[in-house]
Amino acid sequence: MSIIDFSNELNKLSDKIIRAAIEVHKIMGPGLLESVYEECLCHELNLMGIKFERQIYLPVEYKGITMSKGFRPDIVVEGSIIVEVKAVVELLPIHEVQLLNYLKLYGYKLGLLMNFNVLTLKNGIKRLVNGI
Repeated sequence: MSIIDFSNELNKLSDKIIRAAIEVHKIMGPGLLESVYEECLCHELNLMGIKFERQIYLPVEYKGITMSKGFRPDIVVEGSIIVEVKAVVELLPIHEVQLLNYLKLYGYKLGLLMNFNVLTLKNGIKRLVNGI
């Protein structure tokens, strides 16, 4: 698969994830806990037949050793896109940095940062690309 094909597949998959999130937001609205949105989004992805893993442990390596601490991204979709779910007043630069670090540490190309605490979900979505 060429780089162009890979990017096209990632774009199609991210569009499906965004559609799933919009469906969740349309039904649930803003003002709930992140964990509720995460669970609803996972249910919606499941209904769409999209494979994902939730809260998987990703170890951190530092100077050749695996550290005892690691990260747990909210959702990893089809082994290629990290989705971080938020329910905050506004997305802050630290939220973007967190997701970009996940992408860099684990070699993922694309991440979606989704803040469900907005009136219109499209205003709460940031798409981040790891330049690797």
